[in-house]
Amino acid sequence: MTARGWALFVALAVLWGIPYLFIKVAVDELSPAMVVWVRVALGALILLPIVLARGDIKRLSVTNWSWIVVFAFVEIALPFGALSYAEIRLSSSVTAILIAAVPILSAIIGWRIGIDDRISKSRALGLAIGVIGVVTLVGIDIRGDDWLSVAALGITIVGYSFGPIIVATKLSRAPAMAVITMALVVNAIVYAPLAWVTRPLVPVSAEAWWSVIILGVLCTAAAFLVFFALIAEAGPSRTTVITFIAPAVALALGVVVLSEPLTWGILVGFPLVIIGSFLATRRAPAVEAEPHP
Repeated sequence: MTARGWALFVALAVLWGIPYLFIKVAVDELSPAMVVWVRVALGALILLPIVLARGDIKRLSVTNWSWIVVFAFVEIALPFGALSYAEIRLSSSVTAILIAAVPILSAIIGWRIGIDDRISKSRALGLAIGVIGVVTLVGIDIRGDDWLSVAALGITIVGYSFGPIIVATKLSRAPAMAVITMALVVNAIVYAPLAWVTRPLVPVSAEAWWSVIILGVLCTAAAFLVFFALIAEAGPSRTTVITFIAPAVALALGVVVLSEPLTWGILVGFPLVIIGSFLATRRAPAVEAEPHP
């Protein structure tokens, strides 16, 4: 990659690695609905003038709009809300590692519906390793009263897995930035009444407010701008490597900034999840070599 490509790559790894930290800080004082609403509203407020100036919204068809609404709920509304709820109890480190399992589920779904490569031996091995990593992390680090939060993360993982499939199969010809922006607008509208009902009735610290502002401005609006710039610079295949880097950033920040424990579940489970995700998302060869007798 070029120097600009590397700069964009590092920037995106940071921008998609830090949300877990700021969500954890924010939900200590704000409701998950308020956190999500401020995040998506700020993201939409920044991106909307850009797509309007580019004329991208005019290129959206009636069919596009219906699928944008579906995408808004599957990729943002449910995952963002469930993720914020989960971090009330779970550490940002554990949350990020479990979310890193998204490529594993995506590979299975893509294979089952016929839009991805067949499951080769190496990919099957990756799926198995990734599942073992998740089971190890959950088995060691999750307490009995944390299972509702884990279930919420399951909603996030499923949503993040299906979201790109909706884009690839139903919105592939629509302007990508317009799709993301209007999905944020939809969520800003949906979450507004929920945020109002759960609004804080006591003073909230500047730290919590700054956390949600950063989530909206940097982790959402700026991150998507960098994401599309990186795709244009380096291509989509290289951009997917971010999936394996961002959780490491989140883990490091959780341990260093929030003093979260570096447990045996993390030390064993995290490498297995990352290795499994990498192998599970590798493209299968046209014909997998069979051993000779």
